[in-house]
Amino acid sequence: MPTANYPTSLDTTSTQVTPTSSTDLDASGFEHDQVHGAASTALIALETKLGIGAAPASGGSANSILMNGGTPGTTSWSNTITGSTIAGATLSGAIVGGDQIMSAVTHKDYSETVYAGGDTGATPTIDEANGNTQSWTLNNNATFALPADSGLQAGTALTLILTQDGTGSRTGAFQVNSATTNVKWAGGTAPTLTTTADRADIVCFVTFDGGATPTWYGFVAGQDFQ
Repeated sequence: MPTANYPTSLDTTSTQVTPTSSTDLDASGFEHDQVHGAASTALIALETKLGIGAAPASGGSANSILMNGGTPGTTSWSNTITGSTIAGATLSGAIVGGDQIMSAVTHKDYSETVYAGGDTGATPTIDEANGNTQSWTLNNNATFALPADSGLQAGTALTLILTQDGTGSRTGAFQVNSATTNVKWAGGTAPTLTTTADRADIVCFVTFDGGATPTWYGFVAGQDFQ
């Protein structure tokens, strides 16, 4: 006699038999009312699990999942997971944090993107979105424009690795919104970059206010690397 195992376990062709055109629906194992009863039990259990209100899966965007809609018995397709606990996972692609806060995090074996800016020219623009560590080759006397935009987060830090080209004698200055007054240095004096050909200096910056009119605090991590 047919029965429904779902949702305790999945049904099989033995429990949910499929009659043919010549099957006697009163024969043992094919009783018409029992087949319908078993199917109804499984369908009700399935509807209870899936809920109501969800559009067809074909209507969901790529990689969306079925989520509880917040109201008992309702569901919806979503690409956003809210309020869930991830017990463990392995990432296989890039993650965009959207400037959100992560608290009580322990990092291990991590690195930062190193952006290769290439030749500076005379007016290189530093964009933190390219990476917080950047390398540049001074091929001209350069005035660096440090980041200043509404999306700049307070607490952003930058490390610039500045290498003289094969000619050397290139100077460097740093400004915000076309003014050097918003770049602060210890003692109020900006450093003089090493000018020997192929030598490098590492200069770091941090802003505590961010935004479109930030103040950057600069300090030299090291000079005349060779």
